[in-house]
Amino acid sequence: METALSTPHNIQICEVTCDSFRIGWDMTPEDTAKATHFFIDLSRKEGGDPNRFKHRDVPTKLVAKAVPLPMAVRGHWFLSPRTEYCVAVQTAVRQADGEYLVSEWSRVVEFCTGDYAMDHLKQLLGKAKGSAGRLLRFSVFYRNQHPDYFQYVRTECGGLMRPAMKDNSGSHGSPINSKLQGVFLSCNTEFDTGLPPNDSPYGPLRFQIPAGNLLNRNTNLYFADFYCMYTAYHYVVLVLAPSGSEGDNFCRSSLPLLDLTANPFLTYIPSQRQGEETLFCHASDVILEVLYTEPIHLEQGSVVKISGHHQMSQTTANAKKDPSCKVCNISVGR
Repeated sequence: METALSTPHNIQICEVTCDSFRIGWDMTPEDTAKATHFFIDLSRKEGGDPNRFKHRDVPTKLVAKAVPLPMAVRGHWFLSPRTEYCVAVQTAVRQADGEYLVSEWSRVVEFCTGDYAMDHLKQLLGKAKGSAGRLLRFSVFYRNQHPDYFQYVRTECGGLMRPAMKDNSGSHGSPINSKLQGVFLSCNTEFDTGLPPNDSPYGPLRFQIPAGNLLNRNTNLYFADFYCMYTAYHYVVLVLAPSGSEGDNFCRSSLPLLDLTANPFLTYIPSQRQGEETLFCHASDVILEVLYTEPIHLEQGSVVKISGHHQMSQTTANAKKDPSCKVCNISVGR
């Protein structure tokens, strides 16, 4: 009679990406020699008992031929970025009658998948380019807020709008979520006037700063996200970082770098002749969210009252993108 297999132990997860991981564990030399298959059970971490495998004597997920450990796992599930998972393993010997002699399931181990890799961001960038539309001229970056915000900046921050941590809104796998600090600005203009919209859901006051103060040959521009929130319009998140800054160093290894003078979202064309104006343009068919990674002093611009409506809308903080939208979602794990 075949001797029982020992329970796999010391489960180790390594080389985790947004759509793959490697898994290994310890077995006795005897089990290593005779195991023909591994069973791997994977599920998202949820509330309640983490040991949720109901049919522990039946392989319910992945059946893989025994290979040297750690083994790579990818493509078998559509893993989501930045998502917590639970995994357990079982070793097996396939017998002559086709049945399996199996070990007990290992203990359940938890891990979290990673951010989008550069290749995934480039896929997302390609989709965003298709939705950008034509370029329109603009002259100022702006930030709409309530009077209390600007009063706080003046009295408590010495007039500096300080960078704040990016929330988790947008694509779940964007590398800047909860990792990069910045000051969010807008630059979209009305099609008919070429000026910022009079209406604002964020407050009746607007800080505006000449575009050239932030967008110039001393700054780098990065693509960070493309998403929608169950609406017809889409958002593109860009990061503006002064060259050599801490934010620039973070972005350089995590985000696609854009050519300031030739990209479909936000461009800076310096004057070629004396008397010519520097040209600043923004994409017309998407809403640009520009994250500037350094503090901005109110004295660099001006605070003006907005003449239109400014009824506060529902907050978009930590709002997730529509996972069913075919325009702004990419496939990972394939």
